[in-house]
Amino acid sequence: MTTLSIQTIQQALAEIIQPFSDPRIHHCQIAATGQDASVCTLSGSVLDAETLTAVLDALAARFPDVTFETKGIRILRQPHARWLTVNTNVTSVNARPDLTAERMTQVMGGWRVELLQEENGWAYIRQQDGYLGWVYRGHLKDAPAPDPTHLLCAPVSLLHASADASSPVTGRMTAGELTTPLERADGWARVAGGWLPASHLRPLDAPPAEPETRRRQMVVDALQFLGVPYLWGGCTGFGIDCSGFVRRLYQLSGLALPRDADMQFRAGRAVYPPFRPGDLLFFGNEGSARAITHVGMSLGGWRMIHSSLSRNGVYIDDVQQTPHLRQSFVAARAFIP
Repeated sequence: MTTLSIQTIQQALAEIIQPFSDPRIHHCQIAATGQDASVCTLSGSVLDAETLTAVLDALAARFPDVTFETKGIRILRQPHARWLTVNTNVTSVNARPDLTAERMTQVMGGWRVELLQEENGWAYIRQQDGYLGWVYRGHLKDAPAPDPTHLLCAPVSLLHASADASSPVTGRMTAGELTTPLERADGWARVAGGWLPASHLRPLDAPPAEPETRRRQMVVDALQFLGVPYLWGGCTGFGIDCSGFVRRLYQLSGLALPRDADMQFRAGRAVYPPFRPGDLLFFGNEGSARAITHVGMSLGGWRMIHSSLSRNGVYIDDVQQTPHLRQSFVAARAFIP
């Protein structure tokens, strides 16, 4: 195979894998080398067999006379998945296996994640919604946790040594953690790690609320987060970003949203003023295509609660009375059935 042929295949390969280039939900790292005039060796790794099949089909369509050797490609997702459980209250999911790498998001205590590979004390994981990233391996345990029954709905809840607010603090939990009450007494519930107010727990098997009831509850939940600091990639009552905030509010109401604002924008259905409580308002940068960079939740109309970088935390703003929000507003989306 000539150098030109190799370059041609490599250029085509770069185009073919472009649909799998979003590292939040895809993994497709393939390189091409030559052996002779009719064989091209591929090496690297892909997320799953479907990704590899799509790449090979596209290559075969462009180069029908070339045989592609794939023994050097590792498929990360296998039929018998290995699931791990988050064994701390919250831990970061980073872009690389490095403490200094960008925090993409966070995973919470009790959550289960799929192990794809390990490297230097880090685990490359896939969340149940498909989101990918690296987690410090020491924050994940191999032993599967029992199926959780409850979700923590308070932004932060202190754990106590006994069912008494004056007893010593033994730890803390944050909204979104999954757990199972082991014992109840006088309005308190004991979970692994200590006692907390039973009202801070919400059953996972509760029947879906009526839409208006769900909207009202989301407003109540949202107001509990007022003043929580802004944190890029944060999802908790210790620190939270804009898309992590609205995603957590929906999770507390039993609805699943994609992690990031651009994903949420694409997943929702369009709605128009007057907005209803729970509708999401999206904002973006000027340009030929307005990239989605921010999201908040309507409290009714243009009054919005959001985790704002400029205000460094969760606060309420009127979009029409706030110039930078009014000018960057793109559209609204709804998710409540």
